[in-house]
Amino acid sequence: MDTILELKHVTAGYEGHPVLEDVNLQVNEKDFIGVIGPNGGGKTTLLKIILGLLKPEKGEVVYYRSKHNLFGYLPQNNRFDRNFPINVTEVVLSGLLSEKGLTGRYTREDRKKAKMLLEKYGMGHHLNTPIGELSGGQMQRVFLCRAIVSSPQLLILDEPTTYVDCDFEQELYNILRELNQTLSIIMVSHDLGTICSYVKTIACVNRGLHYHHSNLISPEQLKSYHCPIELISHGQIPHRVLTNHE
Repeated sequence: MDTILELKHVTAGYEGHPVLEDVNLQVNEKDFIGVIGPNGGGKTTLLKIILGLLKPEKGEVVYYRSKHNLFGYLPQNNRFDRNFPINVTEVVLSGLLSEKGLTGRYTREDRKKAKMLLEKYGMGHHLNTPIGELSGGQMQRVFLCRAIVSSPQLLILDEPTTYVDCDFEQELYNILRELNQTLSIIMVSHDLGTICSYVKTIACVNRGLHYHHSNLISPEQLKSYHCPIELISHGQIPHRVLTNHE
């Protein structure tokens, strides 16, 4: 399976204070990686490194594909200014700014694709609705459309189910499973009990990065590298105890 990008012995931080140390990670085609870890453990810094928004102090990030339209990004919806004067369709089209530029014009095909995505994900009746009038779940649907309108190869999600209702949370995971048939996904989440049913592998980030080639992980394993994530699950969800890290 082809590799999209690779982090090699990356150390990174801010103003000389390291947040991540000696991190290695390889992202391949159709990966679905769940990223977990404590607050302040380096999850957001990891995303910034992958997206090229922060340069490593040591090590390197190797991109095996052109960075043009490589990424789609879905942030937490609480980071968006609801008072910003923009409607739903315009938000989705803004996902094309990297290729259009600030002075570029959207084509009829661009608008057609934006409309198609909004209709597919249940927002067809809100094409001209101001973004500030949407609920949390509706807003995340719009942001998802924006993240994939440029047909990226890697979709990155930063705790996408924060501040949304349970119905949309389940729907989002099903959408991501479908998208994973054609693109790779990296998703930061605190909800380990749920994401284990959807992700393929898990990266545990707490200054360092421990990568598990499985979506199954135990409380004992979390404790071994001081990762205070609580396991909560419903029903007969299997788990196994993995070997201790060196």
